[in-house]
Amino acid sequence: MIKEREIKMGSGIGMLFLLLILLLMAFGVVVFLPPVAKVIALIWIPFNLLLFFGLFFVNPNEARVVQLFGKYIGTTRQEGLRWANPFYTKKRISLRVRNFETGRMKVNDIDGNPIEIASIVVWKVVDTAEACFVVDNYVEFVAIQSEAAVRNLATHHPYDTSDHGRVSLRGDTDTISEQLRNEIQDRLDQAGVEVIEARISHLAYSPEIAEAMLRRQQAGAIVAARQLIVEGAVGMVEMALEELRNKQIIELDPQRKAAMVSNLLVVLCGETSTQPVINTGNISV
Repeated sequence: MIKEREIKMGSGIGMLFLLLILLLMAFGVVVFLPPVAKVIALIWIPFNLLLFFGLFFVNPNEARVVQLFGKYIGTTRQEGLRWANPFYTKKRISLRVRNFETGRMKVNDIDGNPIEIASIVVWKVVDTAEACFVVDNYVEFVAIQSEAAVRNLATHHPYDTSDHGRVSLRGDTDTISEQLRNEIQDRLDQAGVEVIEARISHLAYSPEIAEAMLRRQQAGAIVAARQLIVEGAVGMVEMALEELRNKQIIELDPQRKAAMVSNLLVVLCGETSTQPVINTGNISV
């Protein structure tokens, strides 16, 4: 594996002034000095012009990968005008933070439900040598591997679940984001890329099952709400019977206690308001 090694390049400003001065001197020789000196000056002028091709710029948050006839020489990250061997090739690599959004993909979750999913990946190049020489096109490599990671992650988790110990795509966004970032990073390590953040940007059931899954979610929510209501009602009935017994307000036989429990549960768990019935008799047998 080729790893980045940083090299220092000479200042281009000083070299620019020097080359301009030498070029002016050569033209002066051609104009004012004898023929022998003119020959030397005419030879020097093309060589002097060739040296100008060694000048290049390095912008902020940018690097130049330097090669000589195909051999990797090093990477320079020094900003400003620089000068190097004019025969060097200097490939520009951006070190800026970039965003990439995957397209909406249709995949099956772990339960076999077809879903639509997309994600946003924030990344940057940290090793210019790997980005240039290990993969053919590191930008395209990031896009393809990110989509592959999203697909793989979606097949290992359910879209939604009522089991609190089970990680779901919809209910555990922070956990899913961390898993997604780690999986994409594992795939992009060889390309010299660091994944800063990865998050799901779109998540939905596929249109063909969306209506059915919505009804299923509604039914699950109703069941959960009913369970909570019943638990609360049982607790209130238990507390009422306990208070009646402790304060010795009335003694109820098992039959009347069952009737009272039934009536209280109807009142507490019923969806509609109850109609009171006044008993004008007595409770004696």
